[in-house]
Amino acid sequence: MSRESEADLPGEAALPGTLPEALRAELVAFRRDLHMHPELGNQEFRTTAAIKARLEKAGLKPRVLATGTGLVCDIGDIGVDPDGQDGGTAVPVLALRADIDALPIPDTKSDCAYRSTVPGRAHACGHDVHTTVVLGAGLVLAELHRQGALPRPVRLLFQPAEEVLPGGAADAIECGALDGVGRIIAVHCDPKVEAGRIGLRHGPITSACDRLEISLDGPGGHTARPHLTTDLVTAAARVATEVPALVARRVDARSGLSVTWGRIESGHACNVIPQHAELSGTVRCLDLDTWHQAPDLVHAAVDEIAGLYRAKSEITYVRGVPPVVNDAEVTELLRDAMTARRGTHSVEDTAQSLGGEDFSWYLEHVPGAMARLGVRRPGERGTRDLHQGDFDADEYAITVGVELFTAAALLDAQERQK
Repeated sequence: MSRESEADLPGEAALPGTLPEALRAELVAFRRDLHMHPELGNQEFRTTAAIKARLEKAGLKPRVLATGTGLVCDIGDIGVDPDGQDGGTAVPVLALRADIDALPIPDTKSDCAYRSTVPGRAHACGHDVHTTVVLGAGLVLAELHRQGALPRPVRLLFQPAEEVLPGGAADAIECGALDGVGRIIAVHCDPKVEAGRIGLRHGPITSACDRLEISLDGPGGHTARPHLTTDLVTAAARVATEVPALVARRVDARSGLSVTWGRIESGHACNVIPQHAELSGTVRCLDLDTWHQAPDLVHAAVDEIAGLYRAKSEITYVRGVPPVVNDAEVTELLRDAMTARRGTHSVEDTAQSLGGEDFSWYLEHVPGAMARLGVRRPGERGTRDLHQGDFDADEYAITVGVELFTAAALLDAQERQK
């Protein structure tokens, strides 16, 4: 079946809110513009302005967050019961969330007309796609609202700084982004899933992620006499290799606790034992209980190994994000929405990832779910992985994401009217 014919699948006609061809082309152009002008977390001023301008053009009233970047936009009157029931108390609304920031890595695509124009910056995690999907869904839902075909209001949430631990979600919540919200949904690009499909999972779908910085110090000395000093390079090497193994042996293996290094630095000359070494990495785990234990476990392991080599250790443990734990009912809402649009074949089960996502902070307050949005081109060999400079997405995923979200909003409204 061609992708163009998928719109004719049984059940789709029962729901309005498909993506008009003219808007489809506009959204692709919008995404490419964002891709060419990536901005890092809390610096997304151009991105915020572009989203705001397009929503205002549609007659909506977006509100920039107090942090200066990111925005929320309500479609319909939040806080007003459209049925005049419940004693005037409105039913909490559905929020559609997108993250808008890019990564501090170079765009290495050589054959792409819309590659990044900003040196050392790239939308290598698909946030430009997420943003465009929520924008497109908002524009479609706004038109349905004008037609009287949107039974309940919806909130659009464009969040800054997802890539900056502990994540911009906490700031968005502080700014009132969840006020009046009863459920929240999101998508994340998945290059392992073919465009036109989504991946779903009940329960944890991502992992906890924290940042770890370690400094090791000693008196230094000559490499001819390591016995008279602290052999700091060896100490750093032992910390790098033994701490991950030691930590993993002190928890249930099913928790998936993992310490992985991204940077090790020490020394300046081949015959000088240095006085200082640094290691940086991440701590990830699959379950919430282990995440709460992780700082103490890591501190104890680092001190234990460093002490064996008489190195003084200083640890900076930065709390990141807990796992995203999908609510079962909201996950089924996404499944029903995708099935209504494209049939049961368009939904597949997905595994829990060791990646971190600050969408988890919203789920500390309201039930919600995140879907894996397929972005792999049909027939493409290999995978353009996330956080790599050559990452790109099949832009057909924008259509899929918009229609998934519009269907979810309509089905959510129907559920609340029962």
